[in-house]
Amino acid sequence: MNSKSDKLIDDYTTMLLIRCFEETVDELFTTGVVAGTVHTCVGQEAVAVGVASALQKTDVVTSNHRGHGHFIAKGGDIRRMMAEMFGKVDGYSGGRGGSQLMADYSLGFMGGNGIVGGSIPLAAGMALRFKQQKKFNVAACFIGDGSFNQGTFHETLNMAALWKLPVLFLCENNLYAMSTPVAEGNGNTDFAVRAASYGMPGVSIDGNDYFAVRDTVRGYAGLARSGEGPAFIEFKTYRFSGHSRGDQRLYRTREEENSWKRKGPLRRMKKYLVDNDIMTDADDREIKKAVRKKVQEAVKFSKTSPYPDKGTLLEGVYA
Repeated sequence: MNSKSDKLIDDYTTMLLIRCFEETVDELFTTGVVAGTVHTCVGQEAVAVGVASALQKTDVVTSNHRGHGHFIAKGGDIRRMMAEMFGKVDGYSGGRGGSQLMADYSLGFMGGNGIVGGSIPLAAGMALRFKQQKKFNVAACFIGDGSFNQGTFHETLNMAALWKLPVLFLCENNLYAMSTPVAEGNGNTDFAVRAASYGMPGVSIDGNDYFAVRDTVRGYAGLARSGEGPAFIEFKTYRFSGHSRGDQRLYRTREEENSWKRKGPLRRMKKYLVDNDIMTDADDREIKKAVRKKVQEAVKFSKTSPYPDKGTLLEGVYA
């Protein structure tokens, strides 16, 4: 086994970890073990892992409300992530932030955001700082198709192009903004062509193809580092789960869902690894077993972690 093969197996394992983590989290919220709501990225794993594989450790990422996969791909500790959703003191935000508000600056994961499009100007600001400091770092901004008509999208892309900022705008187009199909919310659903109007390159690719994601991001990140400025990349993908907890997905058919599952990212990645003698079916079973154990241990850790002391509940909370 060579280093390239090891890296592919590592990335496949991370994709499996994201899937298992998200399915477990969804079950915990749906059954009432954990209160509140959650937005999972089941089906979108290739985007998170492909992007992280293409970036350098010193690059930063801003995320959105569906950001667990982004965090895990950037190296997030699933025990602390799970504990945060349980509202426990060992969580990334001390149990105060919940699913959407976790960050680890040491990993370059600058946090999720509950405001649609809210992370877009933040990423540009980080990229501006990199440019001012003459650092060869890149800021990668994950957004969903639902943020396209926000003012922050238009204003930030224009400014990023004007100043040639090292920022990548990464759109996970999963075809629905909550329950609204993209065609009902946008006059032109060819999102990548919008980039030209801001003066930056734009491309649309298969977001379920790990290799397409990795190679495309790597190429545009290299251009951004060399001073060529920002780029916009649309990843066409699909969330297998509902928008959030309790969403029964009545706005789409099971036939549509099944057609996307047949070309899902985990199935495609496994096929590639097996067909190219990088991994066997037996290896796959062992990896999945190890991943399930890791997620189960994160749940156990979270259940035994203490709640924050009541006297500290207002610490770090601002309005």
